[in-house]
Amino acid sequence: MKIASEYTDEINAHILTHSEDKVSGFVREPFREIAKMSGINEELVVARIRSMLEAGTIRRVRQTLLATSLAQGALAAWKIASNKLDAAFDFMFQRDPFSGHVVVRSTDQDTPGSEYRLWTTIKVPQGYSLSDHATLLAQRVGAERVKLMPAKGIFALGVGHVRRKILEPGTRSEAPAQMISTEIVGLSEIEWRVLLALKREFTVDEIRPNPWAGRAAECDLPLATFFEIAEGLNDKKIIGRFSTFLEHVKPSAGGVRVTRFNALFHWAIPPGQEIQAGSEVGRHEILTHCYWREGGPEFGNVNIMAVAHGTDKQRLLAHKAAIDNHLNECGISVTYTNVFWGGRSEIKPSEISPWAYREFILALGTDEMTNDR
Repeated sequence: MKIASEYTDEINAHILTHSEDKVSGFVREPFREIAKMSGINEELVVARIRSMLEAGTIRRVRQTLLATSLAQGALAAWKIASNKLDAAFDFMFQRDPFSGHVVVRSTDQDTPGSEYRLWTTIKVPQGYSLSDHATLLAQRVGAERVKLMPAKGIFALGVGHVRRKILEPGTRSEAPAQMISTEIVGLSEIEWRVLLALKREFTVDEIRPNPWAGRAAECDLPLATFFEIAEGLNDKKIIGRFSTFLEHVKPSAGGVRVTRFNALFHWAIPPGQEIQAGSEVGRHEILTHCYWREGGPEFGNVNIMAVAHGTDKQRLLAHKAAIDNHLNECGISVTYTNVFWGGRSEIKPSEISPWAYREFILALGTDEMTNDR
């Protein structure tokens, strides 16, 4: 009997409502936790997630990290000639393991920053320079300018496309979002070893009970020790969620799309109100990401940025209007706002390993990237 693999299947949708972004931190038995949350037995949860992963409905299953605490990171906007845009996109996605989200964006009108068409996220491991890496990439792809916008605070970070599809504009949590800091955390060699094993994507065969046993063996550690170190990393607040990521950029094998529009919302808030504004914006459940980032004069001095996905553009604009209204009701003035719409896009986890970065440098033939310069 063929097992349903589309997210539109009733059982799959119910599982995904919990498995996309509701399993917080490190969990010893993540599929059992999803079963408990969803009220569906673990055997069926495992079978359905396997089926969706094999079919490409789920693009990856992995333990996420709060990488902003492990590596220097930034949202990067690239000003680049139109005839170089596709090649630059391909280089960032295919050849730079430290670039994560790679998106071509546009605005509905000619607005501050609209000439910056290529947007990426960048992470550079501890001991290396973010600005040097951006300069190297700019030289490689022929960018005219790059604007780096590190996160000063995080107010929302999750996926959950299935549960967000039915949200009404203005739906928000009972309390304002709490800001997550972006301070770098130092790790020991053994903690790095466990962390790198934790973050790797799961194969289909690893979707099963006791999924961490193989990762512990890779680290040459008893499972109990692996758990102890993983839970210690969780206590350091560098572990994100255990997540099943849907393929939301391309249609599934059956031609079904989870989302069609990707909106990057910008707000300029008076200095000193960033945390309050970010907390009020970030409590809106439609948002998958919400950050305090400084856009500078190139982008109208925006400082709160958020991302939402959906299948209807006007519906996303209604969600933004509800957020705008809420800010006004809170007495938070907005001096400027904008929307950058995503077009061509690819997503991959950014590499954060210092050892992987060293190999990257050697492969490119340069060894001038340390931040000691």
